[in-house]
Amino acid sequence: RSPFFQWFGNSVVVACSATLLVLLTSSLAGYVFAKYRFPGKDLLFWLILASMMVPFTVIMIPNFLIVNALGLYNSLAALIVPVMVSGFGIYLCRNFCEDIPDSVCEAAKIDGAGDFYIYLTIILPLLRPCLASLAIFTFLDSWNDYLRPLIMLEKVNNMTLPVALSFFTSQHGSDLSATMAAASLVMLPVTIVFLAFQKYFTQGITMGAVKG
Repeated sequence: RSPFFQWFGNSVVVACSATLLVLLTSSLAGYVFAKYRFPGKDLLFWLILASMMVPFTVIMIPNFLIVNALGLYNSLAALIVPVMVSGFGIYLCRNFCEDIPDSVCEAAKIDGAGDFYIYLTIILPLLRPCLASLAIFTFLDSWNDYLRPLIMLEKVNNMTLPVALSFFTSQHGSDLSATMAAASLVMLPVTIVFLAFQKYFTQGITMGAVKG
């Protein structure tokens, strides 16, 4: 029995988990950076922006050592935990949150709403175009990631599709129909995600163009 569906399930778990965690951490951090004042806020935000300029190849070995020290090596968590916070996501959500009038949040606080309630009922609905765009980018990045799974995973059953497809092709190189079927199945979830968020994605791009 081919483990292809096991690999497919691994990719779905990793990509969906990473996407949901990035949406949560980015929207929360973006809200805090946009609407709250605290010591060192600007410095911390610039450090987050600076982290976006560091390629993965530079932090590849420290990343592996940390994952190994945490006991996550050769598990799907090794692909999820290191990417659960996104500098790009925080930057994107912070910019969108800054366009939300402070008077809206202040009016909610006067009515007795707490900070987390404001985040859930006011901030998140207004961030839907932003979060849809971020979800597509994050899902694609996680789904197509090849280098990180190649480093963090050893067992064949734990492989994700980009690495597994290379392995599958080496095993079935002469069977072109099987290889093409596997490649088509790899593209299917990406297409579904884009079609599901296309409306909000287009809206987010349009809003960005108007702002520019």
